[in-house]
Amino acid sequence: MTRVFNFSAGPAALPEPVLRQAAEEMLDWHGAGCGVMEMSHRGKEFTSIVERAEADFRALLAIPDEYRVLFLQGGATQQFAQIPMNLLVGGSADYLVTGTWSKKAYSEAKHLAAALGGAARLAGSTEADGFARLLRADELDLDPNARYLHLCTNETIHGVELRESSQLPPTDAPLVADMSSHILSRPVDVRRYGLIYAGAQKNIGPSGLVIVIVREDLLGRAAPVTPTIMDYRVMADNGSMLNTPATYAIYIAGLVFQWLRAQGGLAAVEANAIAKAQLLYGCLDSSAFYDNRVERSSRSRMNIPFLLRDDSLDEAFLAGAKEAGLTQLKGHKSVGGMRASLYNAMPLAGVQALVDYMRDFSARNG
Repeated sequence: MTRVFNFSAGPAALPEPVLRQAAEEMLDWHGAGCGVMEMSHRGKEFTSIVERAEADFRALLAIPDEYRVLFLQGGATQQFAQIPMNLLVGGSADYLVTGTWSKKAYSEAKHLAAALGGAARLAGSTEADGFARLLRADELDLDPNARYLHLCTNETIHGVELRESSQLPPTDAPLVADMSSHILSRPVDVRRYGLIYAGAQKNIGPSGLVIVIVREDLLGRAAPVTPTIMDYRVMADNGSMLNTPATYAIYIAGLVFQWLRAQGGLAAVEANAIAKAQLLYGCLDSSAFYDNRVERSSRSRMNIPFLLRDDSLDEAFLAGAKEAGLTQLKGHKSVGGMRASLYNAMPLAGVQALVDYMRDFSARNG
């Protein structure tokens, strides 16, 4: 079997060593006589899996003791509702909109705000500029009394990423960040945030799992109407096991965490991410055949959208790429064009293969 280079934005490629280990353990995990999907989530075998997964995740991100790690379900999209239910009651929250996902988060918060006795404020948006950049400081309208400030630090569809601490908005409100599509691609100062959340299906593991990192003092604030299973305090007190969690997704995530640590941790992972992104952006910037419209200081390392100057060649480009073993390059339907997602499991060789194909395609069709 020949594996393709899978550039999907999610569910995304997983590290091959992780997949091989999971295959080896499918029928019998460490002598348990059954696979992880068949285990009781309250048994000692799975308890050891989830405890190791949390310990490795904490080590990778250097998560301080005053933060809780929750393994939840519903994906990042459910967090668009769960966050205001837990943090918005009786106050207001600021939202920065820099792409599709932060716009959806803001829309959901607005939908719920009145029922929660609060308000969701649009504190800044780049929609008028096509979501092609981060917000500038002079564009922000921040409420100093906001319960929290929500932002998406990497917009998967539009390819906009906030990487530097200096790019964070100046506020004393707890920062709530959707890091779904670039978590674990670089070190992060967790203490700068009140809450971080991320869907697993990009850099962590299979879909169906979302990880929440939440500061202890933000627990216990849920609105009375909040369903018990969506109350962060309850889930934290029950070790994320008030109900049956996404056991197999947690298991695979744990293997990914082990793999990342074996690569040298997030400093080594970031160096690799920089090399991959520079290679692809270098190809785009040196060619009149392709176009990336994201402001350079806002460019994502993980999700790189690009256009062919002649969009009549799009289908031929995708067909040729598939023949070359380069898949899932079609851009999101809302923006068109192409998109290459360079998550941690994508090797440098895959990006080189893409660049070689792009140069060959442009030479033949330019």
